[in-house]
Amino acid sequence: MTLPTTLLPQPRELVLLGARLPLPEKGLIVLAGEYEEDLHFSVRSLQQYLREKAGLEWDIKTDSEAFGFADGLFLKIRSGGDQHTQGYTLSISQDRIDVKAASASGVFYAVQTIKQLLTTYGRHLPALRCRDWPDYSQRGVMLDISRDKVPTIETLYDLVDILASWKINQLQLYNEHTFAYQNHQTVWANASPMTAEQICSLDTFCQERFIELVPNQNSFGHMHRWLMHDRYKHLAECPQGCDTAKGLFEQPFTLCPSDPGSLKLLRELYDEFLHNFSSEQFNVGCDETFDLGYGRSKALVEKVGVGRVYLDFLLKIHQEVNARGRTMQFWGDIIINHPELVSELPRDAIALEWGYEAEHPFADHGARFAKVGIPFYVCPGTSSWNTIAGRTDNALENLRNAAENGLKHGAVGYLNTDWGDNGHWQPLPVSYIGFGYGAALGWAYEANVDLDIGETISAHAFHDRKRIMGQLAYDLGNVYQSTGMLVPNSSFLFWILQLTPKEITARFDLKRDYLAPRLRETLERITAIMEPLSKARMERDDENLIQREFSWSAAMLRHACQRALWLMGEYPVDKLSQEMPYLLSEHKTIWHARNRPGGFEDSHARLQRMALDCDTISGV
Repeated sequence: MTLPTTLLPQPRELVLLGARLPLPEKGLIVLAGEYEEDLHFSVRSLQQYLREKAGLEWDIKTDSEAFGFADGLFLKIRSGGDQHTQGYTLSISQDRIDVKAASASGVFYAVQTIKQLLTTYGRHLPALRCRDWPDYSQRGVMLDISRDKVPTIETLYDLVDILASWKINQLQLYNEHTFAYQNHQTVWANASPMTAEQICSLDTFCQERFIELVPNQNSFGHMHRWLMHDRYKHLAECPQGCDTAKGLFEQPFTLCPSDPGSLKLLRELYDEFLHNFSSEQFNVGCDETFDLGYGRSKALVEKVGVGRVYLDFLLKIHQEVNARGRTMQFWGDIIINHPELVSELPRDAIALEWGYEAEHPFADHGARFAKVGIPFYVCPGTSSWNTIAGRTDNALENLRNAAENGLKHGAVGYLNTDWGDNGHWQPLPVSYIGFGYGAALGWAYEANVDLDIGETISAHAFHDRKRIMGQLAYDLGNVYQSTGMLVPNSSFLFWILQLTPKEITARFDLKRDYLAPRLRETLERITAIMEPLSKARMERDDENLIQREFSWSAAMLRHACQRALWLMGEYPVDKLSQEMPYLLSEHKTIWHARNRPGGFEDSHARLQRMALDCDTISGV
């Protein structure tokens, strides 16, 4: 017998007993044995949830305090009762609820399951037996805060609460230039960065919810936000930019590993940054060093090879991380292309094996790291970036592929990534499907691989009583396929909005007979998907904002279809221009509702360039 409504994540072992437990207005939450301080938040949050969601006033008492209340209803919590560190057992009978867990985190996860049952069933819980524990001991989300959007602290707190309710236990904020380093204001002056005080407060907030806030500072490639400034340009591999196998880089991008000043800068950043975090891990990035060997390191690369130059600098960074008492995480995309060097990686560093297409070779790459004993995470993504509304089918298969093959090859963690390339145009709720499915797979793959995503996200992300929003988000995120033009790590419609008419026609073959009918079909599909939006009933404070965010996303996708039709002479430019004021003004409104002002102008400028095309060009 299964639950009529899926939980998130679905427990690995759950049996319904065919009865119901009616919860009385007054009851007891009983802590058996010695009270542990780290249970305080869990039991208080459950008490509050019972009050707010079910109108129940339940006291919290210890075993000795509850003596004599044997006839009352108990929710009894006992630690030390499960063999899995983060595991728990939950039993609901006709007169009591019992929780046993090996640790305080296990108690917290049991409480999340109880809360979801309360949300679904109210005051009449189903009698059941549940035994649950995670596949991956480390289950994380990485949020990009360096591609224009830096969320407000309130947005981050809200996201942490959501992720914690899905049993996520690690969060990373991807950082290039958005921490307020005291001696480097030039770099972050216009970015509205995270401050040390905010990081410390967020770290405490995360700890209460058994989430590890892992420090993240890219340290090799992706340093253009630093190297573009005169003060740091001399540290660049290619100070004036360069032409590479990956294309032209107009600005410096990668630190020069042979310049002593590069390591000196990193030492200073680490010393200021790391002490704000309680985590003993540190993600140093070091991905996509595309211009390494094209500039100041060219002679060295020609002599010993680009892989060796990369690894030698990575090992120096590893020494700095170790000296500060941390375990180094690093992106594995460079070293995996140099299999002869993988065995030289330190065994106390964690490789982050990332890839964002459905068919990414997690199995092959994971096997390589496992063969030589290098601990690694699998790192898929939400597929939200470079899309406006996501790529649902790609995201789900990418997340599933990573979870399955990570387990197969012994990955020690599962890190779900959410990026913000090219203006970070997608609203945050677009990523809820990816966050939710990733959380479920990271907890218990077999129990959750066939999850009803629309139903589950409606219930446990959007809290929509009408169960509309999850399916709407799912379907809108699949509109990218309707054009028949599939583009890796992005969507065709996104690029129609980002590129100039000349760039579009140079990059894509706009065959009118093939594409125009598909674009019209896509327009009809968007309209049909959005039709039930007003009927959604989300029990969230930001219900109106979410509706505006999805309305804007749909309008942007419609505009992309119409813009492509315009380029083929199939849509009038004056109508295209008339849509721009709404798209521009609404982008500003929804941006500032969840994010700080820094970065907005850079992102908004991309929309303004799109508007300029409509105003100045009548055809191609």
